[in-house]
Amino acid sequence: MSGQSITDRIAAAQHSMTGSAISKAVCKATTHEVSGPKKKHLDYLIHCTNEMNVNVPQLADTLFERTTNSSWVVVFKALITTHHLMMYGNERFMQYLASRNTLFNLNNFLDKGALQGYDMSTFIRRYSRYLNEKALSYRLVAVDFTKMKRGVDGVMRTMNTEKLIKTLPIIQNQLDALLDFQANPNELTNGVINAAFMLLFKDSIRLFAAYNEGVINLLEKYFDMKKNQCKDALDIYKKFLYRMTKLSEFLKVAEQVGIDQGDIPDLTQAPSSLLEALEQHLASLEGKKTKELSADNRANTLSNAVSSLSNTGMSFSFSSSRMDEKEKQQALEEEQARLQALKVGYDALGDLMKPTVTVHTQAPVMASHTGSKLLANDLDSSLANLVGSELSLHVFACRSDMWTQPGEKKLTGGTNWQSKTMSSTTAWSPAPLPPAPAPMAFPMTTPQVPVYGMVPPHLGQMGGVPVMTQQPMLYNQPVLRPTNPFNPIPGAQVHTQTH
Repeated sequence: MSGQSITDRIAAAQHSMTGSAISKAVCKATTHEVSGPKKKHLDYLIHCTNEMNVNVPQLADTLFERTTNSSWVVVFKALITTHHLMMYGNERFMQYLASRNTLFNLNNFLDKGALQGYDMSTFIRRYSRYLNEKALSYRLVAVDFTKMKRGVDGVMRTMNTEKLIKTLPIIQNQLDALLDFQANPNELTNGVINAAFMLLFKDSIRLFAAYNEGVINLLEKYFDMKKNQCKDALDIYKKFLYRMTKLSEFLKVAEQVGIDQGDIPDLTQAPSSLLEALEQHLASLEGKKTKELSADNRANTLSNAVSSLSNTGMSFSFSSSRMDEKEKQQALEEEQARLQALKVGYDALGDLMKPTVTVHTQAPVMASHTGSKLLANDLDSSLANLVGSELSLHVFACRSDMWTQPGEKKLTGGTNWQSKTMSSTTAWSPAPLPPAPAPMAFPMTTPQVPVYGMVPPHLGQMGGVPVMTQQPMLYNQPVLRPTNPFNPIPGAQVHTQTH
């Protein structure tokens, strides 16, 4: 299935009617269209997480609700949108996810009704487990490992031994959940799973960078640890080596699916002699007879291992910084393109926004916009000019009738109406107008009751522009009155002009 379904359009229309812009954006980001969520919808939701008047729990719950859909496309895109907000949204979105006991319960999800339903459902189950683990990690340490400060003075390099031994297994569990996605290049066959893989790739780079720095700190402290600490540290280091191998396989997949080679870091493992030195030191602390390395040999082995892992860390940090710069540059280019589009639109509407002066000598005609950027066949601009011309005509006719003396001929609207040039060619100017003639008096016995919106019948249609129709006049007594209130009234004194 491709394109937005009828269900998507109906849901979006319902959210528009209820005024829920967030729900509408979530619906738009998680349509049945087999492609990743559109950037404009993701950007709007990121903006919402930064607004203090936005209900973040409601936003998250709306995404959770979309994961109850039966379509693998909708569910997968809801997970991708959630992951995107976890990475780029305000931290309070992540804080709310971490405060929940459960996030996604999709271990049994299966879409049997779609062509790719079985294969994609497998990756949905794996992907949801990673997002659950990512939120759990934040709950345990109150920090996102992919966003923490890195480097020699970073969080993981300056952490004390006790806290380090507790924190590294948390990073390890999150990395395990990420690498368990296990997508082969021939399984990345559509825009939805590709979007998820790209987010996982970015997380893997930043997560392993923090993991690697923690292990460097652990090795530098190893030979000064107590026996139990050394035992835990050795176990952490062995698991680190295994996950480094799995990560290299993950990065090979990324390279095969077209990710820029410059974004893929190099993995440099520590020499095997380091592991032997660590095991011998622990054995000596446990009282076992073993060959203990000299202090110089141990120092050299440790120095070489730290240097190798530092090179790996620098490579990962460089890749992470490169991706960040590319994202910033892309965002800047998109913002410039958006501003340029707004400027072009403003220039195109410039002529329509300019004030016009209506002249009394002739009826306004449609001006030819020779200097305008509007196209001649632009239907919207043509209609706008037509309406503007006829409105000017209507205003002119109304002003003329206001100052017409009784007995004078007045121009009336109609299909065959034509304007006649006045004897004077002087354009109307805001000079003082002559005083209005005294209104015609009605008999005192039947006073007139003015009604709001009363319009003379000959102004009911001017130049094809409909105006408010004549309203019935109300009187205190049921007296027969002429239909035109401006005609002479029986019984009233009428002054006839002599020519």
